[in-house]
Amino acid sequence: MKYDSQPFELIKNEEIAQGIFDWTVKNSQLSSIAKAGQFAHIAVSGKTLRRPISICDADNDTLRFVFQVKGEGTQIMSQQKIGTYIDIIAPLGNGFKIEKGKHYCLIGGGIGVPPMLYTAKQTDNPLVITGFRNKDLVILQEDFKNAGAELVLTTDDGTAGIHGFVTDVLKEKINEVDEICACGPIPMLRAISQIAKEFNKPCQVSLEERMGCGVGACLVCACKVKQTNGEEAYLHVCKNGPVFNAEEVVF
Repeated sequence: MKYDSQPFELIKNEEIAQGIFDWTVKNSQLSSIAKAGQFAHIAVSGKTLRRPISICDADNDTLRFVFQVKGEGTQIMSQQKIGTYIDIIAPLGNGFKIEKGKHYCLIGGGIGVPPMLYTAKQTDNPLVITGFRNKDLVILQEDFKNAGAELVLTTDDGTAGIHGFVTDVLKEKINEVDEICACGPIPMLRAISQIAKEFNKPCQVSLEERMGCGVGACLVCACKVKQTNGEEAYLHVCKNGPVFNAEEVVF
């Protein structure tokens, strides 16, 4: 597989929630081939390792990234000026497999919400369930509505939307959908996977792991999976994922 690193022009950088930034970068050659659920590896000035960021949205000319400041690297990213050219390897990994005619439930938790936006645009009238700790961290609600989604918002503390978890809503609505796609913290994905298994619904999960190289050359993002012969093995989240069938993953 060929991995292409090219300069992308930063044309938007906006703080849309507490410590959460919304980037749009322009490069028509690579943006046009991005698929829902894939990610990019972004070079950061003064840092050796790139930062893996999920693709939030894409069109023929641009990629959109929504990321949270969690350390020095993402802090530097948040301060980049419009017009700066950013070195990015994209698109990377295997995304969500979307079939026409299915009614999907798309679930995002926290910073796992952004990749579900481009996924929503590949489906017809999906049910989208988003979960955040509190109202200050809520993002992308209008974007999902504009994409034609049936949208349900939950917060852990009840300061916005439904007071509860995404799994509470999933249990209520699971018989209305054909398949589930989810991205977020491992405990959330584990719970969603268990519910999907209980109700015999196909489920795809996008795993969040630290990545070194982003292309499968190192072992930083190894995750344990069950093989078809029943034995367990380790695969790379960056190369074999980040999206896996939920029944494969050993949580």
